[in-house]
Amino acid sequence: MDLVSATALAKRTDEQEREFNDLKAVVEKTERTADALAADKSAGDLESLAAANARLNFRKIHLQEALRIRESKSADAIYTTQKRLEALFHVAVVTVYPMIEEFVNIVNTCDPRHGDYQCNTAMQLCQWLKKQGKSEKAVDIAALLVAALPPNDLIESTKINPIGFVNVFLRNDYVTERLTTLLRKNVPPPTIPKKFKVIVDYSSPNIAKEMHVGHLRSTIIGDSIANLLEFVGHDVLRLSHIGDWGTQFGMLIAHLQDKFPNYLSVSPPIGDLQSFYREAKVRFDDPNEPEFKKRAYNCVVELQSRNPDSIKAWTMIVDVSDRENKQVYKRLKISDKLQNRGESFYDEMMKDVVKQLDEGGHLKLEDGRKLMFVPDCPIPMTVVKSDGGFTYDTSDMATIRHRLQVEKCDWNIYVIDSGQKGHIDMVIKAAEVVGWYNPSEQKNQFVGFGLVLGEDSKKFKTRSGTTIRLSELLDEGLTRSAAKLQEKNRDKDLSKEEFEAARDAVAYGCIKYADLSKNRISDYIFSFDKMLEDRGNTAVYLLYAYTRIRAITRNSGVSAESLQEYLQATPRLPLDHPKEFKLAKKLIQFHEVILSVLESLLMNGLCDYVYELSCVFTEFYDVCYCIEKDRKTGEIVRIHKHRLLLCEATSAVMDRCFKILGITPVSKM
Repeated sequence: MDLVSATALAKRTDEQEREFNDLKAVVEKTERTADALAADKSAGDLESLAAANARLNFRKIHLQEALRIRESKSADAIYTTQKRLEALFHVAVVTVYPMIEEFVNIVNTCDPRHGDYQCNTAMQLCQWLKKQGKSEKAVDIAALLVAALPPNDLIESTKINPIGFVNVFLRNDYVTERLTTLLRKNVPPPTIPKKFKVIVDYSSPNIAKEMHVGHLRSTIIGDSIANLLEFVGHDVLRLSHIGDWGTQFGMLIAHLQDKFPNYLSVSPPIGDLQSFYREAKVRFDDPNEPEFKKRAYNCVVELQSRNPDSIKAWTMIVDVSDRENKQVYKRLKISDKLQNRGESFYDEMMKDVVKQLDEGGHLKLEDGRKLMFVPDCPIPMTVVKSDGGFTYDTSDMATIRHRLQVEKCDWNIYVIDSGQKGHIDMVIKAAEVVGWYNPSEQKNQFVGFGLVLGEDSKKFKTRSGTTIRLSELLDEGLTRSAAKLQEKNRDKDLSKEEFEAARDAVAYGCIKYADLSKNRISDYIFSFDKMLEDRGNTAVYLLYAYTRIRAITRNSGVSAESLQEYLQATPRLPLDHPKEFKLAKKLIQFHEVILSVLESLLMNGLCDYVYELSCVFTEFYDVCYCIEKDRKTGEIVRIHKHRLLLCEATSAVMDRCFKILGITPVSKM
């Protein structure tokens, strides 16, 4: 390391130390003030005293979190720039206005000419002071906050605009330091305050009914959310709450007994379970087969009584259905950690749930039914039917009790279409009323999504009006993907194996990305033509961009080992070109995006980021040559290794994003 670099490093270390000490001093001062107020019983009315003390304790919690961020320099701690800036402005606010509420709002700027981040706190403070009868201009407040910022290694400069926003420009050496960390640690997850046990409920098809397009969104969204939670370090249990217990199984078992009378000794060749189901349903609804309907109901009773022959028939049907569903999951690269846990799993528990609700005085008898009236819910839950049978309400109550009390999850997530929100909200509220759920200790969250629509903006169906089978949709995706690649003559450039890998990546990637790139709360129009466009925010564009980036390093002839040696020997990457610096800043925003998406569980935020990253990379690559060649001979005359490392960082971050979104990139396409 040269003398100039060593001096700069020492200066930056001194600034970090002063920042840490200033922050620590403010925390200690806050603690002393809070303790003094708590002890001073003569300071005025106790209500005002309690409010002031609460404000100070609230501030202390935030300051302690800020201090923890600054104090932690361990190799595992990855705090975002946004969090660091929040910590700095917390100190400034408390220094200038020690007795008011906490206000810190740091956002990314939309226009890089106005800085990298923007603090809007002065405007909020201005409004708060007006309510207290004090008149101060936001621009003057902003100037006070900037003056009170502790010395730090992040901020190159600040600029206060006429409205009172503080625009923050980052230091070049800070950005390069963060980028180097990102590269050396292979894009680690951001640091989160606490890791939870999380249950994600998604997909949830019905047994004996083939998966259709209606299951698509729950499966794709739920799997990507589970991927995200696992990436940041949560302990995730993926559950598919399948419909595998009920009247339809009596119908199926009765039909099985008639069609394959020797099913107990010879495994029945049920090749097409969907057709088998339709045959049974036709017989069940046929007024000319009253005996079949009677036997079907009797089979339900035998099944629920755990009759061995009925259980064997049920198991055969469940197994056939499960095998078919797993084929769809395999094609879509849905995690094999997803476990089926259907209504049958909770069958015995439902009896205990009814007993507990009854003994707790939560059930009311009306017309032979046992109902539970949940506060603020328009309709009651039917816990026991008039014939003594259980309902979906009973099953869902047993499910939530098991997840909260037996699994002891910290966070229970339901990824279900938005039409079910009222029902799930009622189940969650009922669990709270009964005492199974304490919102201050555990969290239940409904993650809803809109419908899949056809290009006519109506519910997505076949021309005949039937629901589209998911396997058929995936087959069409493969056909269209292959045609798209052939149109680009990719079949001539790739081997058979490479072509098939690219075809699959495009087909399944475009279906997933088209869903995840939209706000999940809204309906979205399913269009293969738009999905397969190679321009704009599509999976095809991103997959092409990724393969192009991977090819740059491959074509340079520089080995991964050589790049790592260069990285380890270079304390600061020379990011002197504006486009290099812009790309580096976009790369280190990855952790902020992850934390933002983690809070909202809106995966389109991650899609927007990876698309923006690919666009910024294109800007960089258009003007910053990684490999320089002799114009006459075509021989390589110079390789910019720091730019190759920018390529590596971009592909590594994109790869992380793809893994979370459930998209499989390929090195050639």
